[in-house]
Amino acid sequence: MATSLLTQLKEMTTVVADTGDLEAIRRFQPQDATTNPSLILQAAQQQERRAKLASIARDSTDLEEAVDRVAVDIGSEISKLVPGYVSTEVSARLSFDRDGTIAKAHSLIERYAEHGVGAERILIKMASTWEGIQAARQLERDGIRTNLTLLFGFAQAQACADAGATLISPFVGRILDWHKAKDPSADFSGANDPGVQSVKRIYDYYKGHGYPTIVMGASFRNIGEIQALAGCDRLTISPALLNELDELQGDLPQQLTPMGASSSADTALTQPDFRWAMNEDEMATDKLAEGIRKFMADQRKLEELLSTLRND
Repeated sequence: MATSLLTQLKEMTTVVADTGDLEAIRRFQPQDATTNPSLILQAAQQQERRAKLASIARDSTDLEEAVDRVAVDIGSEISKLVPGYVSTEVSARLSFDRDGTIAKAHSLIERYAEHGVGAERILIKMASTWEGIQAARQLERDGIRTNLTLLFGFAQAQACADAGATLISPFVGRILDWHKAKDPSADFSGANDPGVQSVKRIYDYYKGHGYPTIVMGASFRNIGEIQALAGCDRLTISPALLNELDELQGDLPQQLTPMGASSSADTALTQPDFRWAMNEDEMATDKLAEGIRKFMADQRKLEELLSTLRND
């Protein structure tokens, strides 16, 4: 009997829903779910949430607290629908603040505990800046699991593994976007997709060196990218692409296969090494900065919405 591409994908990769849409999560039954400021903003704009958001806004001491409470409220609802992790992101304002990120992560975990959701269910997301990665190092020691996001360059992946992050989210589609803008006439289909190539390189490096950090491909532009990464530890996928995979049938061969560790890990990157490698990687530097700005822009929109509701 023919099965959908989504069904086949779930047999070799842990499928994660990249959304705050509860109905989509109910339909596709993913193992985990990821959110970010943009997805929280989308979920918050749903009409049925407005009364609850207004209550949260009025009961909060300031907009920063209100934003955190909204993210945890939505994440807590999601936790009832998925058996695995729920990822919740710290404010993009803290992208270059190690200590601020650590404090915010502990605060978010405490808020989840108030909703009856244990720390073992939550991945705290932060940008893969040097400061974010060092915050993750300490948080993992504190028993808080982390998801390093906005990951575009190999140096970021190396540093995240050195820090002992639970999971990384290397972005596929945004890497493709950058290369297409630079060279619109080039063929980036299939195996030529630079985002796909990036994730494959990271996956092979982690498996070859015995790193336990989970590789979760993210930010997909089309199902071809997903098919090319079948077999990756995890893939976080938007509802639109989950639906497309669910409606298509055919063979889905496994593309990534874990190899036994064949060599010891390289020497850990120092901060100067990391910053130099990022400086040399124009794409990673551009997309990391752009991603932080975009997430912050959407957080400001959420703050404006909550301010309006608070004053209504």
